Amino acid sequence: MQSAVQGLKPENLWRYFSELSDIPRESGNEEGVRQFLLAFAKQHNLEAVVDTIGNVIIRKQAYKGYEDRPWVALQGHMDMVCVKEEGSSHDFAKDPIKLVRDGDFLKADKTTLGGDNGIAIALVLDILADPDCKHGPIEAIFTVSEETGLTGAFNVEQKHINSRLMINLDSEEEGVLYIGCAGGIEVRSFLPVTWSKVDPSGKAFLLTANGMLGGHSGAEIHQQRANAIKVVARVLHQAPDFQVFKAEGGTKRNVIPSVCMAAVVVKAEDEHALRALLEKVQAELSGEYELSDPGLTLSLTETALPERAVDCETSRRFFTALYAAHHGVDAMSMSIPGIVETSSNLAIMRLEEDGFKVISSHRSSVLSARDDIAHRFASVFTLIGSHVRFEGAYPSWKPNPHSVLTGFCAKAYEEYSGKKPTITAIHAGLECGIINSRIEGMDSVSFGPDMYDVHSVKERLSISSVERISGFTRHLLSIIE
Repeated sequence: MQSAVQGLKPENLWRYFSELSDIPRESGNEEGVRQFLLAFAKQHNLEAVVDTIGNVIIRKQAYKGYEDRPWVALQGHMDMVCVKEEGSSHDFAKDPIKLVRDGDFLKADKTTLGGDNGIAIALVLDILADPDCKHGPIEAIFTVSEETGLTGAFNVEQKHINSRLMINLDSEEEGVLYIGCAGGIEVRSFLPVTWSKVDPSGKAFLLTANGMLGGHSGAEIHQQRANAIKVVARVLHQAPDFQVFKAEGGTKRNVIPSVCMAAVVVKAEDEHALRALLEKVQAELSGEYELSDPGLTLSLTETALPERAVDCETSRRFFTALYAAHHGVDAMSMSIPGIVETSSNLAIMRLEEDGFKVISSHRSSVLSARDDIAHRFASVFTLIGSHVRFEGAYPSWKPNPHSVLTGFCAKAYEEYSGKKPTITAIHAGLECGIINSRIEGMDSVSFGPDMYDVHSVKERLSISSVERISGFTRHLLSIIE
């Protein structure tokens, strides 16, 4: 057990979280976690199944006297978003996540924590391993590659699932019961480029935007944080003639980009104008984002002149399109006050040998609005000659006002905490809607402990909230009948 979690309660829960943190589990690399879960099931004499896609289902029989209760699924995902600080040497393919305790918060050392969704796995394992936990028959559903396309949820097979009540533990606000979520879709665009020799009398500069908070593109999009790709585009669309020879921004489709760089060649006589433009934009952005991103920083560093670069006209067309493309909240919900209905995340930008590539993600609780905003975004790049395709569409999760499980959850929370829960929907995508569509008759609710700034190196998890959610989940399981 890592020292950061020693002495925390429940002890076994934090031990499991520490063990998970030692296992690389970036999306697509879940084999280590899968073997860990299967070894756990064998150790505790629990039935375990691996389905065709690689999801793990572990079953535990009812506590004595609870045999006539309905089956209940406890669900979370195995993978995590892997983001690290600029300059970090951490290798997510082999290095453990180093846990750091800071008061009531658990964080990681210069990387994402993996509380999303490792804390769900740890919480469920703690229940599965406890012979004194009172519940009806339960099964844990641990899915793969949630963060890169909800792959595991899309491939859950009804023949393996006994439950028709499901508790998803992938939410991040204690005291809130989520009974609906947005659907989503990705747009991928590609602009072919031609490389040409650069004028040897020119100068090359590396433009970098960093210091932004980033975060989860569903959970934090309403915070109106700066997008590093948009920041770089804001500079370059106004710049003197330039040729791009390197460009990179963003890490994951569901992460708001916090770092972006573009290396450009300009005429020597335009250096002063470029530096003056950078100072102007820095001053503007420092004022606009002084509350949400006080660390936002633009820098311009002279670098070695390359032999070739993308022509001026294509370079400008592309960065003008990035500047014009929508990022952020598009519409607020009219039916659930305070909830984002529709949004876009300009997530990833790269210059590769064959051209400029862009990946964006779009969410909405209204599927026609989801598709509309994706097509509006795509049209910006179509107009400059990009090839565009749409991928990874997933459905929204429509709230069920007659949900029996929601009633049990609300009752249990009030009994356990003495407070009424908030019952609402979330803009972030959850696996519930997909699994509900795969398993006929499934009724789902999502909740979890307080987590902040997930999908960023600022990710932190409330230790005391985890303990309370653990107790609440156990109480809930004891009253479902």
